[in-house]
Amino acid sequence: MTLPTLPEREGPRPETGPELPHLQLSQTSPPQIREELRQWMATTLPGITTGHSEVSTSSTWAVFLGRNNPAPEALLFPPRWDAEFVHLHADGSLHLALDPGDHARFLASGWGEKHPLHDRGINVVMLYAPRDRAELAVAERVIAASYRYATGHAPDTTTAAA
Repeated sequence: MTLPTLPEREGPRPETGPELPHLQLSQTSPPQIREELRQWMATTLPGITTGHSEVSTSSTWAVFLGRNNPAPEALLFPPRWDAEFVHLHADGSLHLALDPGDHARFLASGWGEKHPLHDRGINVVMLYAPRDRAELAVAERVIAASYRYATGHAPDTTTAAA
């Protein structure tokens, strides 16, 4: 397990779409928060590459392992299963691969939900869009856990937002 203890998310769960693409329809991220999150991922996660998602809409910005090898037990996104481990939608929501041992605790925290294909063997959960800087810091912690699961080692998160 790689997920740190998370505070319970405040407020009601956002509305999300039930089919693919799985998007968040309410409580989306302000553009500045979304850009800060993208910049944080691009500068804090070592050895990654970024680009268009291989599994989502063309506007979806994805993070790939790049020069990192996947951890032996990591099950990442299709179609390659060993490269893309997180992507950011235009609404600010993210899909990411987490250690399966962390799924129940993550879902119980109120910060996200299962992807529609989760029960079909796809190791992907949705992290709700951060609405402010406090939620941005929580999102960074969850993304760091996804990186740790994907690579087997922790990123340097000392540059994370406070």
